[in-house]
Amino acid sequence: MADTVLIVDDEQDVLDMLAFSLQKAGFKAVTACDGAAALQKARDHLPVLIILDLMLPKVDGIEVCKQLKADGKTASIPVIMLTAKAEEVDRIVGLELGADDYVTKPFSPRELVLRIKSIMRRAGGKAKTGEALKVGDLFVDIAKHEARFKGKPVDLTATEFKLLVTLMERRGRVQTRDRLLTDVWGYESEMDTRTVDTHVRRLREKLGSAAEYVETVRGVGYRFTDSV
Repeated sequence: MADTVLIVDDEQDVLDMLAFSLQKAGFKAVTACDGAAALQKARDHLPVLIILDLMLPKVDGIEVCKQLKADGKTASIPVIMLTAKAEEVDRIVGLELGADDYVTKPFSPRELVLRIKSIMRRAGGKAKTGEALKVGDLFVDIAKHEARFKGKPVDLTATEFKLLVTLMERRGRVQTRDRLLTDVWGYESEMDTRTVDTHVRRLREKLGSAAEYVETVRGVGYRFTDSV
């Protein structure tokens, strides 16, 4: 059975174009034209991913994302936001709420499909049984896709988990933003590296006092250290 992707946009031509592109790529497309319908269809269909426009009638995209991430039934569903170039503040807010990525309009349907597949690989990638990482009181079980700090679970999105694992596996070595975009997000082409900064900030917030393990190397990128 094909994986279901929910497309949320108030422009019918965008819905039709994306539905066609996704079906051609082997997905099943479900559509919604406003925020209220999006929330209901997300709960009814439990899609593997949601493409979410920020500018929506009734309930805007930011509020939809917030409610999705607050609902245990839909919290783990990856979200790609569609934004206009002028909506930078909303885009950053959306990433901080837990969205996995964003695409700026106008966009290439082919690029969007590639990004969906990249996120799906991060969310569904399997590791060898028993593979784990431990630094101080921070423990990551890669096989189970779980992170714990001082025995308490740390609730991470698929992207945040991949980012944490990548940094931990390379602890002591500086990772540039461009390298992280390639290795965590799977993007070979040039992209706004503020995506990395936003996700690192979100990761640090969730790690609490363990955030000290993630160092900023000014003008370069980030480094995971085992001495705090």
